[in-house]
Amino acid sequence: MSWIAKCGALLLIFCMITSCESVNDERIPPVAVYIDFSNQAIWDTYGVHGYGQYRQFIKQDRIPANFPYSALTYTGFGGVLLISGRAGDDYNSPLAYDLACPVEAKNNIRLSIDPQTFEAYCPKCHSRFDVCENNGAPISGEALSRNYGLQRYKVNPAQMGGYIITR
Repeated sequence: MSWIAKCGALLLIFCMITSCESVNDERIPPVAVYIDFSNQAIWDTYGVHGYGQYRQFIKQDRIPANFPYSALTYTGFGGVLLISGRAGDDYNSPLAYDLACPVEAKNNIRLSIDPQTFEAYCPKCHSRFDVCENNGAPISGEALSRNYGLQRYKVNPAQMGGYIITR
C-alpha cells in the first residue's frame, strides 16, 4: 500500500471517529447562575431531598415567592430546575439545569416535570429529557433528533451544609 493510500485510509478513519454525534448542551445563552443554599436551614427549606423531588427558581418571577433572593442571586436564562436524581451510585444527589428548552431557546418557554416519569418536557415542542439519571439528555421529540440536551449547572457542597448552584 502506498504512503498516500495509507494517509487516506487514516484520514477516513479519523473522520469516522470524530464525526460521532454528541449531545449539544450549550444551546442556551451563557447567563450567570448563582443560588446560595449555603446553610443547612436554607437547604432544608428550599432544597431537594428525595429522588424525583424538584423545585424551580426564577428570580425575575419571584419563584418560589418566599425564597431569600439577593442582589447576588442569578437564575440563568430561563430559570433553574433543581431536582434530586442519580449521580454515580447516589440516588439522592441534587442536580441543576436551565429551565429553558434547548430546542426553543427562549427564556419564557420553560420545561415542566412529568410527575409519573420524572422527565422534563417542553410544552411547545414536546421534547422530553432525562433529568434524574442521564444529565439532561434528550429522550424524545425534536431535541432527540437534533441531539439537544439541557444546559447543566454545577451543584457544589457548601462549607456550612447545603449547596451552592453556579455556572
